[in-house]
Amino acid sequence: MKVLASAGREDVAIVYMADIGEKLYVEFVEAVQPPLPREKKWVLLVSTLLGCPVKCLMCDAGGYYKRKLSKGEIFSQIDFLIKKRFPSGNVPVEKFKIQFARIGEPSLNLNVLEVLGELSHRYNVPGLIPCISTIAPVGTDRFFEGLLKIKRRKYPEGRFQLQFSIHTTDEKLRDKLIPVKKWDFAKISEYGEKFYERGGRKITLNFALSEGMPVKPEILLRYFDPEEYLIKITPINPTYKAMENRLFSYIDPYHEQKDCQLVKNLRSFGYEVIVSIGEVEENYIGSNCGQYVMHHLKAKRHIKNAYAYNVSEFGATG
Repeated sequence: MKVLASAGREDVAIVYMADIGEKLYVEFVEAVQPPLPREKKWVLLVSTLLGCPVKCLMCDAGGYYKRKLSKGEIFSQIDFLIKKRFPSGNVPVEKFKIQFARIGEPSLNLNVLEVLGELSHRYNVPGLIPCISTIAPVGTDRFFEGLLKIKRRKYPEGRFQLQFSIHTTDEKLRDKLIPVKKWDFAKISEYGEKFYERGGRKITLNFALSEGMPVKPEILLRYFDPEEYLIKITPINPTYKAMENRLFSYIDPYHEQKDCQLVKNLRSFGYEVIVSIGEVEENYIGSNCGQYVMHHLKAKRHIKNAYAYNVSEFGATG
């Protein structure tokens, strides 16, 4: 893998663009969470596919698909970032999160399981918390069965984060936002019962919430026990696809709305709710979920409030 370019800021996030051969390109991200220093929290977002076949309506990484990344190609992203910051392979970070969430639905690639099986002993990473964020496509049972085994064997006591991205409780609208066959709430709940460890880390139900997409607590409560699941609400990030499909964020990233009526309703049903806005600067960098810098570079017309950083040849950022 050859890193060709980057965009971002050392104190927020940096997106890297790399050639893995045959003019095939991947993106991956490292980020911190100001005001916390990197030694307190460091987050890596790595790609698992070359493109993505899912084509979620808010995601710039969908629309083309080449193939799955190999175990080595996934590790090359992680290796680069760790060696850049911690050449010895010792990562003295209290909370070191690796999210398989830059480009590609991870459950479509069984090589992700091999990476998860080797991560904890490939490096000295006592603070490691892997994260799988998924829409749970139909036909991925083998992946999730393997994930359950690895989690129990390698990542007990809450050292693994599982997130289902569902975005709305209206099944028809959910099918519109995520236009592939996927697990229904009943099947997600059935799997969650096996995955959750009593007293451990809760499973996350993620809503990248756009206006007009309902989230009804009474529907969630039929399937998801508040003792086992938490709700995370995030903005619709500024992407070309969101603009094209006229998706407008329910959460204004420029104004915290932690006590909006929806959050109050969810909490009244017993759910722990996180309104996750993050650093607005990441929208300008292009490092947030759903953003894809290479899509921006090919675009003829540019959008506002996103992708504002110059892409520099590797060695210069900002």
